[in-house]
Amino acid sequence: MELFLIIILSAIFAETSALTVREFTTKQTRAKNARKKLFVDTSTLMDGRVLSVAKAGFLGYEVLIPRSVIRELQLLADGNDSEKRARARFGLDIANELERVELASVEIYPDEGDRVKVDERLIALAKEYRGMILTNDYNLSKVAATEHIDVININELAQGLRSEYLPGDHLNVKVTAVGANPHQGVAHLPDGTMVVIDGADRYAGKNQTIEIEFVRYLQTAAGKMMFAKLAEPKRAAKIANKNHSKKRH
Repeated sequence: MELFLIIILSAIFAETSALTVREFTTKQTRAKNARKKLFVDTSTLMDGRVLSVAKAGFLGYEVLIPRSVIRELQLLADGNDSEKRARARFGLDIANELERVELASVEIYPDEGDRVKVDERLIALAKEYRGMILTNDYNLSKVAATEHIDVININELAQGLRSEYLPGDHLNVKVTAVGANPHQGVAHLPDGTMVVIDGADRYAGKNQTIEIEFVRYLQTAAGKMMFAKLAEPKRAAKIANKNHSKKRH
């Protein structure tokens, strides 16, 4: 009889243990798959570029705009400073637009904390939920770093996506093909960016390195493209040749 009870209890214990382990594993999996919370600050909304990022589907987080941030925008929108008033109203419009973006999960978070500064409230929320902060505020980014809170900065994103070369910069390239328009040559940068060069059609396919000067940069939905022209001879060389000619005369 005792042996029978021991077998029954062992079976019950084993089943209970299995259920506990299964439940724990399920909770861990849900926690792992849950999207991280991203708290948006005032500077991000007043900047507005976050709307384009969200529409492109790059905000793969649970985006939360704290009510305290909305209240701060409302106070600025009712203030005496005309510039801040306009930017705050723009920020409120961005908040409304973000909630309607289909490719992003954006909600107004009903936080309290009327007597707490907005930046402090954001830090507290991020720590409480182990979330992140979306901000363009340099000082807030530094404070968040001291609290070991991850920060996403739209300015850093824009800096990372900007062209490595700007109008006026020079570069040596090889023309690989003739352009679509007369007298144009086509080259490519190391990152694959196409460069259309005026007056370079004669160098196409000759495996010859030429110096170009970038003229303008174009960003489209299909990618980025740069336009350039053949670089003029060095000014120093021009001056040297001019001086040499004077000496001969």
